Amino acid sequence: MPQIRLGKIKIGGGSPLILIAGPCVIESEINCLETAKRIKEITHRLGIPFIFKSSFDKANRLSIDSYRGPGLKKGLEVLNKIKQKIKVPVLSDIHCCEEIEEAKKVLDIIQIPAFLCRQTDIVVAAAKTGRIINIKKGQFLAPRDILPIIRKAESTGNKKILITERGTSFGYNNLVSDFRSLGIIREFGYPVIYDATHSVQLPGGRGASSGGQREFVSGLSRAAVAFGCDGLFLEVHLQPDKALSDSQNMVNLKELEELLKQVKKINEAITYGAGKAT
Repeated sequence: MPQIRLGKIKIGGGSPLILIAGPCVIESEINCLETAKRIKEITHRLGIPFIFKSSFDKANRLSIDSYRGPGLKKGLEVLNKIKQKIKVPVLSDIHCCEEIEEAKKVLDIIQIPAFLCRQTDIVVAAAKTGRIINIKKGQFLAPRDILPIIRKAESTGNKKILITERGTSFGYNNLVSDFRSLGIIREFGYPVIYDATHSVQLPGGRGASSGGQREFVSGLSRAAVAFGCDGLFLEVHLQPDKALSDSQNMVNLKELEELLKQVKKINEAITYGAGKAT
């Protein structure tokens, strides 16, 4: 598998595990800057490459009353300040082709949301920017269904592609993680990220909004790294129970360092074992 490079960060191809993390949605500039600063401090201590993530618009919320974020213009301003002040790359999701032109000026990685991963025009337009594209596998897709979507992105000549697994629909209001998916998707030649926080969502589980089972994030993260993935995607909040979106499945920042220590040890053990085997 070829490595994908983002500045000094190497993704895939036997590189160390990376972390994509941040609040589900931009709630305020102060909140995002503080969260990014503290995650960077933790990852710097542990030697884990870090990419900041937060959404400027949650356009796929179930209820019209759900908080969506500050929008494209103000959201990109916040993300750009994080790039400049905290000195970390940034990732966010786009929801229509019209957002891409402005988003590409700030974002280091453009994310295709799971619900939109089959939308050909969005995938192709995002890939045409030449930015790294993170395609979240829809929870309604089988692992092998992601290959035609990869081909759409590749049709532009862009091969800087990440695929993120975020669980599979399991009846109503529930998701399940099938770790075979990580191995199957890796066969397609691109780095695979495991989204542990969205994998514990309970879609529509609270009626007009999603519920979640935060208590399973650590175990699933360890299992995914042990099975084999190139990075973890974790939504992290200073006070998750008070978060305006995904409050039930986000990781408390206070618990992040211990989880990262655990997965780093697992990743190093696997990498060392593979090295000895060869």
